[in-house]
Amino acid sequence: MAKAKARKKKMKAKARKRVIKMKKKVRRAVKKTARKVVKARARQARAKAKKVKRIVRVAKKEAAVPIKAPAPAVEIRVGDPAPDFSVEDDSGRQVSLSDFRGKKVVLYFYPKDDTPGCTIEACAFRDGLSQIEATGTAVLGVSVDSVDSHQNFKQKFSLNFPLLSDPDKEIVQKYGVWKLRSMYGREFMGIERTTFLIDEEGRIARVFPRVDVNVHYQEVLGALQPAAA
Repeated sequence: MAKAKARKKKMKAKARKRVIKMKKKVRRAVKKTARKVVKARARQARAKAKKVKRIVRVAKKEAAVPIKAPAPAVEIRVGDPAPDFSVEDDSGRQVSLSDFRGKKVVLYFYPKDDTPGCTIEACAFRDGLSQIEATGTAVLGVSVDSVDSHQNFKQKFSLNFPLLSDPDKEIVQKYGVWKLRSMYGREFMGIERTTFLIDEEGRIARVFPRVDVNVHYQEVLGALQPAAA
């Protein structure tokens, strides 16, 4: 009986030792995991701090560089001689305004090929071109897009008038339509949608600033029809 009690007591002691040993292992594992978590968080914090420092350095450099204000845009008025130019059209052919002397010209400037507003405007001129041509007037579209871009735009929408490519901004600057613009809080230089009606003698007969593409064709046709009557 005494031996049985002794064995039982010995087994309980061993069990307690195993429990204590297991608890120590668990505590060590928890401490090890905690150290790893702390180290990982410290690495993340250091990386974030470095990123913030880089952003601050870049911001300081940008702030130190003065923003160059754009040159005042040329203002073309009714009665002024229309500035001549010589650029490539969508077929790569060289086109000059002087080629159209003796005819009226609708010279319209638009921001970019194959964009919603520019497509509406171009298709309106396409659909009504015969009425415009009946007044002895040619239509020329101008943007800073490339010849290839113009070719794709013209083919996609079956446009039936020339698109002039002005990547060097020769025409847009001569006509004062290359301006500082803003969109979604961002400022940039771009074309302000504008149309010039040029008479047979090469003078500005009408200026349509900040065009509304939904009604613009009718505005141009209305300006041309009295001259045709």
